[in-house]
Amino acid sequence: MFTGLVTDVGEVVSVAGDDRLRRIRIRSHYDPATIALGASIACSGPCLTAVAVEPTAEGCIFAVDAAAETLARTHVGTWREGRRVNLERSLKIGDELGGHLVTGHVDGLAELVSRDPVTGGAGDPQWAPSDRFTLRAPAPLARFIAEKGSVCLDGTSLTVNTVDGALFSVLLIPHTLAVTTWGERRAGDGLNLEVDLIARYAARLSESRAAVEA
Repeated sequence: MFTGLVTDVGEVVSVAGDDRLRRIRIRSHYDPATIALGASIACSGPCLTAVAVEPTAEGCIFAVDAAAETLARTHVGTWREGRRVNLERSLKIGDELGGHLVTGHVDGLAELVSRDPVTGGAGDPQWAPSDRFTLRAPAPLARFIAEKGSVCLDGTSLTVNTVDGALFSVLLIPHTLAVTTWGERRAGDGLNLEVDLIARYAARLSESRAAVEA
């Protein structure tokens, strides 16, 4: 379980394997002593298992295996050496839940339609511009996205600003743009999308109740 609050940005060091299974090595600033083999690490959304850890001067290189389901449902299959990825360690009991409950089980890919600067703050030297990102959700997932609800995109917990059919928007402040990979995102990019856990179960319960009453 995760919160969608990115704690490091890693870099893919190497990728080996095929469409059935790929071994991906990622450089990070995490202390290798704190990563046990079998630990769960969210890598730009998907929850992946650490299968090897190598200490480095500035942290570690950990390896994860991505199976066919992950490769087919996420953009992990496109990762190559040099790719930067948002990282988050799994939530511990007692940790601050600053984002929302995230499982690391990606539902599909959202397409980034546009990125627009948010104007305002004229005359205020402390004001820093933010960016509004408009995305298109896959049709089956659009119904789970609600205005002012939560959504996880590339491992980042965000609040939905607007919804218009399959289109929805999120606003990212300068801090988030600086400490995640969002500053690199451009129109046409695909982002790993995990819809809100509560919305998914609420919809399922509603469907089950309707089926019983029919």
